[in-house]
Amino acid sequence: MKTFKLFPMLAAAVLLAVSSSKVIAADTGKEVTLTGNAVCAKCVLHETKTCQNVLQVQQDGKTVNYYLVQNDVSKGFHDQICTTGGEKATVTGTVSEKDGKKIMTASKIEPEK
Repeated sequence: MKTFKLFPMLAAAVLLAVSSSKVIAADTGKEVTLTGNAVCAKCVLHETKTCQNVLQVQQDGKTVNYYLVQNDVSKGFHDQICTTGGEKATVTGTVSEKDGKKIMTASKIEPEK
């Protein structure tokens, strides 16, 4: 008798988990706008062998690094931050995760004034 009551609860839990993962996956491709300090991963953070933009954002009291994909938008902004302490900027683009790192493909970068 207990088995019959347990089965519907288990089925509901599995259904909820599957539907939740689809919602999370659907949000991955949405454009977001983040504001933080843009720095060079090579010259400032000493994390990469080549220059790459990183947007450092404060979230929940922690610094989260968003590594910007090398596209025309990112490359056009790089001279402003390379070998400096960085610059406050607002970046719009899509976010994904690879090997535990946040990756952002920027469609627009605006320096803060």
